[in-house]
Amino acid sequence: MSGAAAAGMGSSSRVRLGIVGLGSVFEPYATLIRELRYYGRVEVVAACDIVAGRARRVRDFLHQDAAFSTDYADVVARDDVDAVLVLTAMPSHGEIAAAALDAGKHVLVEKPMSVHLDEAAELVAKAGTVPGLLMCAPHVVLSPTYQALWKRVVDEGEIGTVLTARARYGWSGPTWGRWYYDTGGGPLFDLGVYNITSLTGLMGSVRRVAALAGTAVPRREVDGETIEVRNPDNYQVLLDFGDARFAAVTTGFTMHEYRSPAIELYGTSGVAQMLGDDWAPQGYEIVRADSAGWTTYAEVDPAWPWTAGLRHLVDCALDGAELLVRPEHAYHCLEVMVKAQLAASSGEVQTVSSTIDPVPYDPEAIYVQRGGKVGHDYRIRRHRDD
Repeated sequence: MSGAAAAGMGSSSRVRLGIVGLGSVFEPYATLIRELRYYGRVEVVAACDIVAGRARRVRDFLHQDAAFSTDYADVVARDDVDAVLVLTAMPSHGEIAAAALDAGKHVLVEKPMSVHLDEAAELVAKAGTVPGLLMCAPHVVLSPTYQALWKRVVDEGEIGTVLTARARYGWSGPTWGRWYYDTGGGPLFDLGVYNITSLTGLMGSVRRVAALAGTAVPRREVDGETIEVRNPDNYQVLLDFGDARFAAVTTGFTMHEYRSPAIELYGTSGVAQMLGDDWAPQGYEIVRADSAGWTTYAEVDPAWPWTAGLRHLVDCALDGAELLVRPEHAYHCLEVMVKAQLAASSGEVQTVSSTIDPVPYDPEAIYVQRGGKVGHDYRIRRHRDD
């Protein structure tokens, strides 16, 4: 059943959005929303933030007005809202996403889907019974570069079996939002989740996890005040995929700059590397054991935004496209992160109980249009006979 039919949208030609959270994450989403609105794919009818003064940000970034409330329940309850974007601080993600699903809405929830495994498990179960679709960030698997790398590494086996991998993503840390440094925040949920999502999409389910974590910068300046950091801000995570296949993830609010690939995959017959960051790729390169040197593949879509999951959700809701970002995958990544935290605090390797099916990629269905200009209106769609 298509997303549109399932959610009762009928013949609606656009998705009516309700946005919950108008902070820093809202700004990049607003750029994509304006584009989708230009093409008649979405309209924003309601917005919410617990800070009343942020109501003006709807006009500032979307150049329009919308009904505003400081209570997310007002947005979720609206009959004229088809999909809810959950862009709040991490600790409230699960609660709001569950309420929106219960109200029959499609939901896009920023990462992580919840900061609690039991709440996340309930979300996954709920997504299988309600009419709306649940899409959980991050959306790295949708990028054309990731899809192309997946096709070469997983589908075509160009570098053989991947035995070892490394991934990294970090920066010096936000100077706003003290919740980043409180319980329920931290760089693993905020940053490492991208790498873990990327690696599991390429290598499969994690079976065990070990980790080192610590608070390297115990006091930080946030929102003009000096605060005590209550979460680890520096992580090294080791992932065991079984059959002596391992990966290491480096993440933290401790990395000012770097010049290294986002993802490194070492196979039995070659090596593949994603350049840039996995949420902002800059192409990839491959060397095979039987080749003379590296082959570099340029970035297919330099304008691809990490917010592209919203475009994909709209395609699923309106056109019946296959949902490629699955909540089960997000849950597995959350379990890996929660178990990594436990491993770091206990000093003991933790077993990961959840597993994921292969992500349903469709690289051949990626296309770029609008006057032949690469990178403007790419979408992933299912193949159709018509």
